[in-house]
Amino acid sequence: MAKLRKMLGSLNDPEIPALMAAIETQSKETLARWAAGAVQTRYLPVYEKAFPEDRQLRQLTDTASRCADGEIPLSDLKGAIRLARSIPKEAEPGGPAAVAAARAVITGCGVFSTPTNALGYLFYGAAAAAYDTLGTEASAEDYDRFARQEFQVLLEMLRAQSVPDEPNPVKINWNC
Repeated sequence: MAKLRKMLGSLNDPEIPALMAAIETQSKETLARWAAGAVQTRYLPVYEKAFPEDRQLRQLTDTASRCADGEIPLSDLKGAIRLARSIPKEAEPGGPAAVAAARAVITGCGVFSTPTNALGYLFYGAAAAAYDTLGTEASAEDYDRFARQEFQVLLEMLRAQSVPDEPNPVKINWNC
């Protein structure tokens, strides 16, 4: 088996500039809600398929949503993310899809405090979804094609949740 990538996709994929542009029109609260919802519906099930009894990441997504809604302070979310950092390493026996899913969930849940995570979790999530759907023996071209399809789905999810003329859009220095 060829060495699998931790992330799939590239800044050169045509969907990424569209995602970046859409991200920049929204507040960190809106982005955090989108990311928490996306990881909860798309990547958490991949992780939980491998670890059905483990509720740590589900609790983390709930914490991220509650923080975005102003129900709990950011410090609580940051503490929960810190505690979750070891989960991807612990998920290795579950396979590459579970590891990538754990990374996607943790990174996505950090969007409220680090808005650039709104892009980072997409690449981990694409790997989780691709390895879960295609397995670990697909071609690089198949993985790349799948990642671009995943980015399109996530862009549509963001557009569906976007607030028109959001009054406080994030200012992001992408550093890429």
